[in-house]
Amino acid sequence: MGDGEDDAGHEPDDETVVRRDRFAGGPARSFLSSLADDERIFAADLAVDRAHVVMLEEQDVVDRETVGEILAALDDVEEAGHGELPDGEDVHEAIESAVIDRVGPEGGKMHTARSRNDEVAACIRYRLREDILELVETVVGARERLLDVAREEAETVMPGYTHLQPAQPTTVAHWVLSYEQALQRDTARLLDAYERVNQNPLGSAAFAGTPFDVDRERTAELLGFDSVVENSMDASATRDFLVEVTSAVATLATTLSGLAEDVVVMASKGHVELDDDYASTSSIMPQKKNPDTLELVRGRTGDATAGLNGLLTNLKGQPRAYNRDLQRAGRHAWDAIDSVTESVEVAAGAVATAEWPAETLAAAATEGFATATGVADLLAMAGVPFRTAHEVVAEVAAGLGPEEDAPDYEAISAVAEDVLGDPLSQFVDREAVEAALDPTESVAMRDSRGGPAPEAVADQLSVAEEVLAGHRETVQTAADAVERAHDRRLSEVDRYV
Repeated sequence: MGDGEDDAGHEPDDETVVRRDRFAGGPARSFLSSLADDERIFAADLAVDRAHVVMLEEQDVVDRETVGEILAALDDVEEAGHGELPDGEDVHEAIESAVIDRVGPEGGKMHTARSRNDEVAACIRYRLREDILELVETVVGARERLLDVAREEAETVMPGYTHLQPAQPTTVAHWVLSYEQALQRDTARLLDAYERVNQNPLGSAAFAGTPFDVDRERTAELLGFDSVVENSMDASATRDFLVEVTSAVATLATTLSGLAEDVVVMASKGHVELDDDYASTSSIMPQKKNPDTLELVRGRTGDATAGLNGLLTNLKGQPRAYNRDLQRAGRHAWDAIDSVTESVEVAAGAVATAEWPAETLAAAATEGFATATGVADLLAMAGVPFRTAHEVVAEVAAGLGPEEDAPDYEAISAVAEDVLGDPLSQFVDREAVEAALDPTESVAMRDSRGGPAPEAVADQLSVAEEVLAGHRETVQTAADAVERAHDRRLSEVDRYV
């Protein structure tokens, strides 16, 4: 996207300010062009152009009058919009052509001490950080909605599964918080990647620097970059920041896919009722209510993972410093980000607006003797070696009839006496065993840190709220810094036009 050195072709009989007529023939011009795709970085290019020419004037590289004319022309280009740009290989060339059309040959001074290589690298980073912040804000908002569900459903018992088999009772809140915590890590990965995206490559030129006295820290300041990419070859050539972001996005998509799969399975069992806004019906079977939005969330994960694979394949084997392959690199990141940002909103909305039928869930939590581990734990806490307790409960489970979900006290007591050699009452009270067989009481027993018991969930909520507030503050700080740089740049431009 927008990448290009100064040595490729153009359309027949259609000179450009960069190519002139050196490669005037052949059908490859449209194949080389990325102008249509570059609409995404149109505003970024204008920002980079303005910062660059302001710096050139401050460094006495270009005179003040010429810089004023260039900046005024850039204002005209911005007002006209991307659709009014002249033909060109990319948005960078097209903007420069538009400026020269308005200013004359002196407009070409805007490209002094710069290559399209460092220019596009700066544009991609500039736009990508905007996309990262938008995605993180969306994830933070989604997490807030999940925490609301966890507060409301802290005591709503539900079945928990491993291998899709009944395992242990848990709560809706505990399940929701498991995904909120995964989204915490997804947020952290994106914010961590943001730090390496938000660096200035401008001033490295094609890859070997420039003899002009440029101030790379100044353009970083005007563009809101936190630092400068130090090595000029690395600054122009690297796209590892795209890989890092796309990887984080693919990981986020995988988190969402797991959540979506859970909800689809729950819906098939009647364990959750999706709001109509997040479901659809069949074109032929009017009784159907399908969790289509969650299926698409699950499906869109392929967009993100494909994007990561495509990007890595694009970059694999490229030599330093610049290669035209890079023109195709950015689209993989953009497509992944766009797809997954929508998925975050839909997945969170589906969970937040769903109804959780408490009675149905509580009944399902007893299926498959799901409280078995609680009985084994009870025996182990009474001093029975856990493996022996496990044997007792396993034999009880094996003796259950096909229609039985859980044994009664007498069945457990009979097996316990056979295995342990003493009556069950010698180890635990009847009331304790019957409580362990109840899914609500079983959940209440599991009050270890991170567990599903209401008090443990309350602690998790408290920690999650604190982490969420920290992430929200980090995003706001980054957004404020970008906004301050924007205002600072406009203020500087106003001194010239």
